[in-house]
Amino acid sequence: MAERILIVSNVTAGLASFRSELIKKLTEEYEVIIFASDNGRKDLLEELGAKVIVTDFDRHGTNPLKEMKLVSFYKKQIKSLKPKIVLTYTIKPNIYAGMAAASLGVPYVANITGLGPAVENGGLIRKITLPLYHYGLRKAQKVFFQNQSNLDFMIKNRVVKNGSYDLLPGSGVNLEKYSPLPYPKNETVDFVFISRVVREKGIEQYLDAAKVIKSEFPNTVFHICGDSDDAYKSVLEELNSNGMIVYHGRINDISGMHRISCCTVHPSFYPEGMSNVLLESCACARPIITTDRPGCGEVVDDGVNGFVVKQRDSEDLIRKIRKFLSLSVEEREKMGINGRKKVEKEFDRKIVIEKYLGEINRGL
Repeated sequence: MAERILIVSNVTAGLASFRSELIKKLTEEYEVIIFASDNGRKDLLEELGAKVIVTDFDRHGTNPLKEMKLVSFYKKQIKSLKPKIVLTYTIKPNIYAGMAAASLGVPYVANITGLGPAVENGGLIRKITLPLYHYGLRKAQKVFFQNQSNLDFMIKNRVVKNGSYDLLPGSGVNLEKYSPLPYPKNETVDFVFISRVVREKGIEQYLDAAKVIKSEFPNTVFHICGDSDDAYKSVLEELNSNGMIVYHGRINDISGMHRISCCTVHPSFYPEGMSNVLLESCACARPIITTDRPGCGEVVDDGVNGFVVKQRDSEDLIRKIRKFLSLSVEEREKMGINGRKKVEKEFDRKIVIEKYLGEINRGL
């Protein structure tokens, strides 16, 4: 009977989107079991050869009794399944599945996919979360971080110890799935915002820029792709109806959008691990305009494969879009090619898979 590997995450979609290649590789040698809430991607994970056990829990809950039940649940399951190693992703699995694995002496590897607003912004939740993180990660074989800033923060706050951590190039990007696309040479210049439509992703700056730029350059088109918070739904519907933006909602064919877009605009000030939106855009040979915050700034070389904008600064975003529009089509295309070269060198998903395989095979 094959050895088991247990993967614990909050939802199935993140695993399907960013861990499919790793899961597929692991199923070639191991029995892979996944614990996660299902938000529509359970079938895809099972097609890869994994067994998915749906575990519903409140991702944002803070009830101590319910949280401790999670530890008991994970501990019971780990005892029963006897996995070779446990791989955890996202905050609660990192903490509570980590506690369970540590108490049983089972090796586990955690992935910090971003600190989240509660930790980064400080306050009571940070004071509660950091000690929990420390306890959950205290015996981890390895804690992977997706950007240097998150790693430095956790070292400074003594959450991780020397030798137990390493840096990944985010989740990496599948360079075959997201391949270079011919650069558009249409009459319009199409920009695209791809994200959940929430304030922290810079949607207000993007909308401010669209209103100004379209008045100056009528041939520009501003696309928005992603589910919207209730706070922005009526605004997007109105701007879509008057032609200020084109709102697509959630789309499955991201490459199809990159095929018509000339530039991806991601003015995020959200505490990301590493922006997959930017990695996929660069892989498709599209220029990017984004902020210099951790998780975004690592992907952009200012003036080479795109432009850097100040966080929460609509005027600066407007200036950088004007600068982009002043470039020739050939110069914009060159930026896209530079972006592709950058992700090929620094962000290939194969790098992530090899690091995970190294941890799983450590000591054999």
